[in-house]
This record gives sequence, structure tokens and C-alpha cells, in this order.
Amino acid sequence: MWIDISVPLSAHLPAWPGDTPFEARWMWQQNVGASVNVSAISMSPHVATHADAPYHIRSDWAGSERLDMAAFVGRCTVVDVSSGAGELQLSALGPAGEDPSLERLLLKTDRSIAGGAFPLFWPWLSVGAVQTLLRRGLRLLGVDAPSIDSKDSATLDVHQTLFGGGAFNLENLDLRRVAPGEYELFAAPLSIDGLDAAPARALLRPLA
Repeated sequence: MWIDISVPLSAHLPAWPGDTPFEARWMWQQNVGASVNVSAISMSPHVATHADAPYHIRSDWAGSERLDMAAFVGRCTVVDVSSGAGELQLSALGPAGEDPSLERLLLKTDRSIAGGAFPLFWPWLSVGAVQTLLRRGLRLLGVDAPSIDSKDSATLDVHQTLFGGGAFNLENLDLRRVAPGEYELFAAPLSIDGLDAAPARALLRPLA
């Protein structure tokens, strides 16, 4: 059974403060005489569930067209860090932090926009923890919070470390119905050329 952990796009969905929210409008509608219904949307690619491209933080790094699909599909581990506050060290991950084969890690912070409000704060992994995980083969770091960095970070050090190590991220997941454990992940970002991020539909299937 697949579990949808995507945050649906909606006009009621909060965007990052100052960013472009999701908006939809009808261009043609059958109820006013058109032969088909056709809509148009505008939004930041960082609204709802998405993968950042390295270009998001450095103009000389790869854009959304070069997101590695293999990083977004495969075995993953969900860890509940909702009791944590501020910067988290590797020990906050419990046994998962010692797993030498951990390729994909999803952090359940319980600070998701899926509930309809933008969170005031959320926990995040320290740069040192991410560096250790990268040395062990981490390919993807996902969070249900709006960012893998802290809300007030101006330097985005976790992004810098993750992308600099050849890994990728997922942000704005909905893990409210997901228990900690091992899953199969399918979360391919949309194929978009040259942008700073790409929306993704993220699904989990329990392995146990």
C-alpha cells in the first residue's frame, strides 16, 4: 500500500513568507460556452512538496534539469525528531544515525505546512551530522518542514553541505500519518529545465 506524503497544491497552502503562493485560474470553461476546461497556474516551485536544485543556492551549480532521479527512488528511513529543538546532532537519529548503508533519510519534525499554517520554527540536522552521513553514502535528505536549514538561516549551510557532497533534498513533505521505520520511496521531481527547484509527488510503501 502506497502512502502519499505529498502536500497538495492549493490556494490555501501557505508559502514561505514573501515567496509566490500557488494560484489557479480558468482560461476556458465549458459552463460559459467553451468546448473544454483549461486552467492556468502560477507559483514558486518551492511551494508544497519539492526538491531544491543546487542552483537554488549557487548560480554556478546545477539546475533542476540535472536532479538525479536515482536519489529520489529506493529504500529510505523515516526518523521522528519531533521532540527535538534547534540544531540536532547525529545522536538524535538513534540507530539510523549509525547505519552505514543509509542512503535516504526523511525527518519527521511535525512542523509541516500540511496543516494549513506556516511553522514558526523546526529542528534541523547540524552540518557535522550531514557531513558524517554523506561520508557513509547519504544521497537524499527529506523533511516535512519547509527547509532542511533553520528558518532564519541566511547562509543555508545544510543545503551547501548536502549539495556540495553530491546529495539532494526534499522539503515540505507530509509525514503526519507515517510511523518511523523503513520504506520504499518514490518521489521523482518534475522534469523542468533550468530552475532552482521542482515540485515532486512523494509516495512511501512500508517494507515490513
